Amino acid sequence: MSAHRPDSGPGVKTSGPRLLGFRTRLYLTWLALLAVFVGFFLSFDLQFAIIVEKFPNLAGFKLGPNGFLQGAALTLFLCLCSIGVSVALGFAAALARLSNSAVLLGIASFYTSFFRGTPLLIQILLIYLGLPQIGLVPGAISAGIIALSLNYGAYLSEIFRAGIIGVAHGQRQAALALGMSRGTIFWHITLPQAMRTIIPPTANQFISMLKDSSLVSVMGVWEVMFLAQSYGRSSYRYLEMLTTAAVIYWLLSIVLELLQARLERHFGKGYQR
Repeated sequence: MSAHRPDSGPGVKTSGPRLLGFRTRLYLTWLALLAVFVGFFLSFDLQFAIIVEKFPNLAGFKLGPNGFLQGAALTLFLCLCSIGVSVALGFAAALARLSNSAVLLGIASFYTSFFRGTPLLIQILLIYLGLPQIGLVPGAISAGIIALSLNYGAYLSEIFRAGIIGVAHGQRQAALALGMSRGTIFWHITLPQAMRTIIPPTANQFISMLKDSSLVSVMGVWEVMFLAQSYGRSSYRYLEMLTTAAVIYWLLSIVLELLQARLERHFGKGYQR
């Protein structure tokens, strides 16, 4: 992650030499805030023996009773599958919104309107309980992936569309003047420039998806939130389990944030001022 240094710009006067560098002060601030949070959670009088006992299951280090993934490993599986499908759906819907076909525009706009305008929890339940009414019986994991993909694909379509139309029209006109095909222009000129504005909001959507995957627990999927609630009920120690689940979600989010920073640096090459 890159940080802007407000005290290093031109024309900004400083009162004297800094004893610590900018990054050092930044990390110390993080450590101080982390210490405050740790102290806050320690005030809950947590029983760490329960956390140590259940952590391997919550983190997904052990397989579930059915021999499949559980905990954080299952959460990551749900998110990775949903990310792939939602990106494809969002890209297709964005191109449809930009097309001259009234039918494609109508389908894409109806799709984005419905899935952006209704709660994700309702969509999950409609898919899980509604599809069997027409003879399709998805498993809980499949229903969760379908719901997350459709929901986030609708949001990503608007992000992709905005990124594509944000590229200056003169870029495409210049490429056409050079005799390049429309496909070549899109893949080699328009899309690489659009990625600079697409990546930050897209990464934010993936982080939100990571947390929203907890809604799949209503179908009995053994992901982080379902296990935290189950262990909390059985041991009457909800705070221990919910705190552990919060830490796991936070760590997974930090990983996505670091990946986002790397992608931003990669696609920002050649455009730094």
